[in-house]
Formats: sequence, C-alpha cells, structure tokens
Amino acid sequence: MAAAGSGVLPLYQRYINGVPVFPGRKTFRLREKYIIVLVLMTFSIVFMCAYLYLPNMQDRMSVDDMRKRLQDAGDGLFYPKVQGVDANPHSQEDRNKLKNKIEKAWEKDKMDEAIAKNNIPLKDAQLLKDSIKQDKENVLQKQKEEERQRKTEELEKAKLISKDHEGHPGSRGGEPTDPFVKTKREKVKEMMLHAWNGYVKHGWGANEHRSISLRPHSGSVFGSASLGASIVDSLDTLYIMELDEEYKKARDWVAQHLNFEVSSDLSVFETNIRFVGGLLSAYALTGDQMFKKKAKIIADKLLPAFNTPTGIPYAIVNLKSGSSRNYGWASGGSSILSEIGTLHLEFDYLSTVTKEPIYREKVMKIRDFLQHMDKPNGLYPNYINPRSGRWGQQHVSLGALGDSFYEYLIKEWLMSNKKDTVARTMYDEAMKAVYDKMLQTSKSGLVYIAEYKSGRLEHKMDHLACFTAGMIGIGAEGSDNKEKYLKLGEDIAHTCHESYVRTASGLGPESFRFEGMTEAKAVRQNEKYYILRPEVVEGWFYMWRLTKKQKYRDWAWEMVQALEKNCRVVGGYSGIKDVYQNHPLQDDVQQSFFLAETLKYLYLIFSEDDLLPFDKWVFNTEAHPLPVSGVNPAASAE
Repeated sequence: MAAAGSGVLPLYQRYINGVPVFPGRKTFRLREKYIIVLVLMTFSIVFMCAYLYLPNMQDRMSVDDMRKRLQDAGDGLFYPKVQGVDANPHSQEDRNKLKNKIEKAWEKDKMDEAIAKNNIPLKDAQLLKDSIKQDKENVLQKQKEEERQRKTEELEKAKLISKDHEGHPGSRGGEPTDPFVKTKREKVKEMMLHAWNGYVKHGWGANEHRSISLRPHSGSVFGSASLGASIVDSLDTLYIMELDEEYKKARDWVAQHLNFEVSSDLSVFETNIRFVGGLLSAYALTGDQMFKKKAKIIADKLLPAFNTPTGIPYAIVNLKSGSSRNYGWASGGSSILSEIGTLHLEFDYLSTVTKEPIYREKVMKIRDFLQHMDKPNGLYPNYINPRSGRWGQQHVSLGALGDSFYEYLIKEWLMSNKKDTVARTMYDEAMKAVYDKMLQTSKSGLVYIAEYKSGRLEHKMDHLACFTAGMIGIGAEGSDNKEKYLKLGEDIAHTCHESYVRTASGLGPESFRFEGMTEAKAVRQNEKYYILRPEVVEGWFYMWRLTKKQKYRDWAWEMVQALEKNCRVVGGYSGIKDVYQNHPLQDDVQQSFFLAETLKYLYLIFSEDDLLPFDKWVFNTEAHPLPVSGVNPAASAE
C-alpha cells in the first residue's frame, strides 16, 4: 500500500466472484484533463483548416487554371466583385473609377521603373510617356469603333430589305370616295390597331394571346413552341392597311426571331396556310426577299410528311426529327381531305419564285392521285388513308374536314390565269355531286348545304361552310350557267346572315341546324360559341365585289357593331361562349385568324375594288393574297 502523501490516488481492493481485481484510479488528475482537451482542440483546428483551405483534389486543376484563379483573385483584392445586380448604379461607377486609378498607378510605376533602369533623360521620358499614352488611346478608340461598326452591321443586316420588286399596283390604296364608307373603313383600321397593340403588349412572340387575362395563349393548334403566329398572320393585313410602323415592327421580328429550329409537333395544314402562306403573301406584296427565304425554310420542314406510298401527306410533322403521323381520331389514322387539298396554292407559288420544282411536284402528286380515285356517288369523303390510298368513313362536308379542298380547286384555276383546266374540271365535277346530294332548301326557303354521312343527310351547316357563298360566286365565271351559280352564292350568303340575326349577340354560332321548326339556329350547347371566325363576312365580301348590292356592306357594318359590343376587351378581342345571350361570357382568346382574315375582309368590303383586284390576286384560305400568273408581276421569279 502506498504511503500517504505520495501524490497517488488511494487504492482499494475489489473482488468479483471472489477473485481479486487489479486496483485502479477512479478519475484523471486535473493536469491530465487539460492535456487531453488541448490535444482534441489541436486536432479540431487542424481538421477545420485542412477542410477550408486545402485544394479540392477532385477538381484536378491544371497549372493554367490555378494561374487564372490567382490572377482573377488579384482584381478582387482591390475592387471586390459584387454578386448579383447592384441596386445602386453609383456604386458600380465608383468601382470603375477606382479600378482605372489603380491601373494608371501601376502603369506609372512600371514606366518610372523602366525610365530609371535605362537612365532615360527626363525630357525624353516625358515624350515617351506621351507617345505611349497616345498609342493606347488610339488603340482603345479603334476598338470602340470596331465594336460600334460590328453592332451597326448586325442591326442593319437584320433590317436590310433586299427586294426582288417594289410591290405592285393594287397592294395598297382603295380609299373610298363616299365619306360614310371611309369612316367605316377607318373604324375597322382602328379595330386592327387595338387588336395588334393588345397582342404586342401582352403576347409578343407567342402564337396568340389571352386578351382578358393579358398573357400569352399556349393552348392552340401550334403546339408548345412560340412561333409568333399572330405576327406572321398579320403581316399582309398591316401592310394593306398602311400601318407602316406596325408592319415594320412585325417585319423586323420575322427577320430576327422567326425560327423553326425547335422540337415541336405542328399541323402541316395550319403551318402551311398561316406561316408559308403569310410569308409568301408578304413577299408578293413587297418583294422583300427575306419573306421568300423564310417561307422556303418552313416549307422544307414540312416535306418529310409527304413520304408516304401514295404521296398523300400525314397531318402532323415534328420540326426537328421529321417524324410524321396522323391524328388517332381521324378514321383509323387517315389523312383529312381539307388538309391534303389545301397546300396547292402556296407550294405552287413557292416553286415559281424559288425555281425549285419539288414543292409543285408534291402537290401535283396529291391532286393526280385524288383525280383518278373512284369517288362514291361522285363525292369526296373527308378521310383517306395515306398508306393504302383508300377512303375512310363515308362522311362528306363542305364545313370542317372538307371545306378548303373545294376552295383550292377553283382558286388553282384562277391563280393559273384560268389555264389549269384540270383543277377547273375537278371543281365542277365535285360540286355537281354536292349540289345533287347535299344542297337543300328549308321550309321557309333558306338554302344550305347539308352534311352527307353514309348515305344519309345531317341537316347541319358549319360557320366554316359559309365561305362557300364566295367560292360558288367566283366559280360562276367560267361555269355552264353563270347567273344560276351567282344566285346560289347569294342564297347561301343570305342563309348565313340569318344565322347571325337570329341570335341575341348579332354574331353567328359555330354550327346551325335545320330540324323541325328550327332553322339556321344552333341546338346543342357545344355549337353556340363564336371564336371571331371570318367565313360569313368572307362570303359577303365576295358577294359585294360580284354584285355591288348595298346589303352586303350593311351586314358587314352590323357585324362590326356586334364585335365591338360583345368581343372588344382591354387587351384586344375575345370570342364568346354563347351567341344567344345578351351578355355572353368571353373565352379570353384572340385568334390569329381574326387579324389575318376577319378584319381584313371587313376592311376590304369598305374599300374600292382596285385594292387587291380579283383579276390580279387570289386569297388563300387564311385570306393571304397570292398573285395571279401572267398578269401580276409578283407571280414570276426574278
């Protein structure tokens, strides 16, 4: 046992199960505790320093990277970099001044050191300093000039207008001599400005916009990509109305920003009539080569859709991959008659102005195939399989799914300066079958074109089908009975007007029926909406030009008033959900065709006939005017 005062803790004997256990101390001395704490603190400090300051070896920085980081760090030592946006512009200015002072001080020190080292006389040293300073200023000035020149060239390149021609008589003007008519035309022009300004402010660059909630509209026929459909669709309307500032803004956006290098599925039909047609129309009106080049780029994106055994294109194409398909709902994956038949005008004209025959060859192959097919009862059903070449469901309509196929047959004949006799023959034969099987007269004498479904008629007419008033009217010239068909066009224009006047809003429904006591009225709720469509006023416009009857201008002015009352909103114009209500709910969408078609036809009906005369221009189904071959210089390649 240790002696007392030895400095060792007292020991005691422990026994476990009768076996003695080696004695030990119960705790550490105070000095030992201090030593242990210091050791732990040392290890902690070393670890933290290593973690914070040693380089990350996973980065494997090269010597050049390390040197660059050290160089970058030097700047920050004197004038630290600010992360994010400085809310105070004066702070940035102060930092720039400090940086310039430091750089000048360094330069002066280096210069003084060089002078002292080389024993340069004071007078010569001052001359040397002035020379170096002047050289530096010259270099900086030259760099600024080069940068300014580069930016100017880029801007001018985007705005440069290289023209094939200077436009042609009839593309602008048409101011009416009657002051009352002129006032109405100016009102339509103001409506266009209101619609356009709303889009510019709330949807610029998007395809369309929501005119009430004031934001872009993404859910449309154009897919997910923002391609500026309203801009392209509005180009010719702005130009025709002589809204030069607005046209220039639209033109510059197309030159700088219209880009189809995106991965998006687009409708071949919609892309053709709105984009290709809109750009080609702008080219024909102005001669601006940029529009022609853009139209060709877009048309080339559509060509993969034509790679089928029959040459009949698919409905949808992916712009990036070129993969194509049809809508699943379209009669077992069929193509749609109106879509495959509404390519000819644009592709034919594009081949002419580019001198590349591929576009014309594609649409001629479609027409040749359809011409030689067996037609049930002489009718063209709305669906055809692009692989087998067989008709789908036996559904025939001059409204949705069928409409513009017939329109393009007669307009091909007109655009060829009446030389394309095949198109004229196909039109006459197709319409003869329509008149025999589908033309109807209601109990009160309203003439309409019903729909044909597997041998039975559905007594319904779409708002879309009201374009037939104008189509039949322009087809009267060259037919076997001009007066008969001109009268038929007038009768259909009257029926479509009745579909307007029988509503509370003064605007017509999407579809209207003739069932029992119901005539020219929508019956189903899903047929009662109006989305700013143009087809009714399109028919009135053609009838005005062909007959000069005042009622067509009167009806058009009634439509203007109805649009102002029910559809005008803060951000432009909106469709309505029920035309039979006095204060209908609005759908919050301004369709691109409202600017391309509805307002254009309203403007033209209050203009003189020398604005876009029929003997020199033909309108595509989106109301984009294209030149007549042989009589309009814009129809030929330069």
